[in-house]
Amino acid sequence: MTQELILDGNSLRLEDVIAVARHHQPCSIAQGAKEDVIASRKIVDDIVLEKRVVYGVTTGFGSLCNVSIPTEDTVQLQENLIRTHSSGFGDPLAEDAVRAIMLIRINSLVKGYSGIRLSTIETLLDMLNKGVHPYIPEKGSLGASGDLAPLSHMVLPMLGLGKAYYKGELLSGKEAMEKAGIATIALAAKEGLALINGTTVLTGIGALATYDAIQLLKLSDIAGALSLEVHNALTSPFEEGLHTIRPQSGQLATARNIRNLVEGSTHTSEPTPDHVQDPYTLRCIPQIHGASKDSIAYVKEKVEIEINSVTDNPIICKDGHVISGGNFHGEPMAQPFDLLGIALAEIGNVSERRVERLVNSQLSKLPSFLVKHPGINSGFMITQYACASLASENKILAHPASVDSIPSCENQEDFVSMGTTAARKAGEIFKNSHRIVATEIMAACQALDLKEQTTGLGQGTQPAYDAFRKQVAFLEDDKDIEIYDELNKASEAIASDEFLAAVEAAAELTIQY
Repeated sequence: MTQELILDGNSLRLEDVIAVARHHQPCSIAQGAKEDVIASRKIVDDIVLEKRVVYGVTTGFGSLCNVSIPTEDTVQLQENLIRTHSSGFGDPLAEDAVRAIMLIRINSLVKGYSGIRLSTIETLLDMLNKGVHPYIPEKGSLGASGDLAPLSHMVLPMLGLGKAYYKGELLSGKEAMEKAGIATIALAAKEGLALINGTTVLTGIGALATYDAIQLLKLSDIAGALSLEVHNALTSPFEEGLHTIRPQSGQLATARNIRNLVEGSTHTSEPTPDHVQDPYTLRCIPQIHGASKDSIAYVKEKVEIEINSVTDNPIICKDGHVISGGNFHGEPMAQPFDLLGIALAEIGNVSERRVERLVNSQLSKLPSFLVKHPGINSGFMITQYACASLASENKILAHPASVDSIPSCENQEDFVSMGTTAARKAGEIFKNSHRIVATEIMAACQALDLKEQTTGLGQGTQPAYDAFRKQVAFLEDDKDIEIYDELNKASEAIASDEFLAAVEAAAELTIQY
């Protein structure tokens, strides 16, 4: 039986998000957190009973913060909030993103600063554990006053509204909840705002992209190491002494990874009068990959702070004091997720250049486009075109979203983060760069076959080659293949846990020194 992940609001890790979002690890709430939630809710109940003026509890929202709401209307106020704020557009977010969002929202709420009822949190928890996944359109958030639109779509099924997936089927929210055996609820005072006012969507999407980026960094080192062996490149640029005098942690980690990967290889070289140095895309792998490693390590640190933070408004303090502040603002994550996109784009850029070096006969000294009989066969010709297209698209997507802003809510919310756009873009850049790296690995393995250098590889590159060849065959003749099928196999092969595990068993890989 899978062990439950106990949520206390303070100790969620990126790996936990992945376990729940992608592997459906069940969750429960820590007893201490339950007590904090109950105490916070009592404060809100007292505010309503005493008819105190508190934003979002007994007032309207946004620029309507000065409009008082009669006690008898405070419940309807919360439902109205969800109905009108669920104005998202576009394709639905993927299941893993929705599950990450639900998990992170629960973890924030159980910290006990949001004034929500424990039973309401438990409804959302039941949905997560039983696989009721709200239909959340991907677009519509400014990432400022929280992810209001997408989080409202998350809440709709809790009220028997909206749409949700259950066991792979898209149903009305009411039907999905009924089939899962979960009772729908009516929101109490403050609860609608507590559920939707926060950075949860941008953080959930960005957290998945951050985890994927870490894996891609390891794969990019494997791809680079294979390219080194194809070109019989020099190992001297990876010597530790070179990097300790410029001790950037990502650079040090990359140099160590490459040394581990090619250790024992018979297909690398030492400097000679005829081979003094290699081009940047080979020689400067530690500096280029290392810069992305440093950026992504920083983003991971920011993600793990955010997934354990209170991003609600107003905040219900333990002593009963209520603060209307700005923890819902996405700027602290918008800038890191823009950096994540840039770091991922650079991995795609340098990998595409190595693909060109592999398929170009003038640079590789191999048959044109890595095929035995070029002319009648085009081989890998257009794979480089496709990589170039993806790399160029990444350059457009890497333009930062966080430098943009547009006023909203009658200029009350006059500076917004666009953090959800930053997170979504980073995810798209990851997909493009992953395909480029898969193409490099596929091309490098093809080149090694053409050179008859499929043995005597490094302690890490040999298992990489062997594991890849179990999934993707050598391309002998154009008439026997449809290249997109082979590229898809390559992408799937390097995405599998088995591929990285096979390499890491022989050569430990890391993104930090």
